[in-house]
Amino acid sequence: MSALDFEKPILELESKIKELRNFGSDKKINIQPEIKKLEQKLENMKNDIYASLSDWQRVLIARHPKRPYTLDYINMIASDFVELHGDRLFADDFALIAGFARIDGQKVMIMGHQKGRDTNENIMRNFGCAHPEGYRKAIRLMKLAEKFNVPVVALIDTPGAYPGVGAEERGQAQAIAENLKEMAVIKTPIISVVIGEGGSGGAIGIGVADRVFILQNAYYSVISPEGCASILWRNSVKAPDAANALKLTGEHLLKFEIVEEIIPEPPGGAHKDPEFVAIRLKETILKAIKELVALSKEELLNARYDRFRKIGEFSEQVTEEEKPASE
Repeated sequence: MSALDFEKPILELESKIKELRNFGSDKKINIQPEIKKLEQKLENMKNDIYASLSDWQRVLIARHPKRPYTLDYINMIASDFVELHGDRLFADDFALIAGFARIDGQKVMIMGHQKGRDTNENIMRNFGCAHPEGYRKAIRLMKLAEKFNVPVVALIDTPGAYPGVGAEERGQAQAIAENLKEMAVIKTPIISVVIGEGGSGGAIGIGVADRVFILQNAYYSVISPEGCASILWRNSVKAPDAANALKLTGEHLLKFEIVEEIIPEPPGGAHKDPEFVAIRLKETILKAIKELVALSKEELLNARYDRFRKIGEFSEQVTEEEKPASE
């Protein structure tokens, strides 16, 4: 199903307008004034619905099956993409793709989680849930980018790292932990963009970056709303409440300084106008690269370190009543 529940009134009105157009054309009746009224009503309805989305509704848009994925964005913003494979230890991972490319002539190492469009492709891509070999491939290629002084662009879109027995046997947690450690000291600019789902360690495994951006209807969270609801309330039906409590959408993340910028989407989500989003995404990436390549290696690493150290900082103010009595 391509329409979400809260979008059904919009679809119904769009269908009614289409029927009126066909009726007027078939009967050769001028009903354009009535159609214009309905079109204005439709525009107002879209503005009302999409301007007041809840965090849970944004999560649903982030998961929309027609939303652009990593390969879609690579095809729209980059050229000369050469995919590279394997972690040199176990296997290749089709859930996390990577390779050299150019963005308006700027050489980059671009990588990201890749979901499928149908059942067979989703099985091949493991629904965008990478195995340890996917994260080992990612860090291998980031180090290759460092060797050639090429910036890294990472597109995040995963429910989370794959939690299966095989993945755990091959060291899933260790692979992600190694990525966090190694990405902190890679001497080339790293830009990460959450383009859809940004779930747990699977997302942060390629998310330790100098700049982290997020699309307007994407989310970035330590756990999925359903997982959080299952733990806190023993009921995944409480996922909308969990989404609100997790503060996982762009507005909250920007306030907490976890992301630098929210990249706008058209009303309804990126799938409504992928080219619009791709243009904004490319502009944001190129601007960030221009700023970062101007830094020395030492400045780059120090700024990256400071960026993550300050997340979660807080200050305490002791009131007069709380001050200890003077001796």
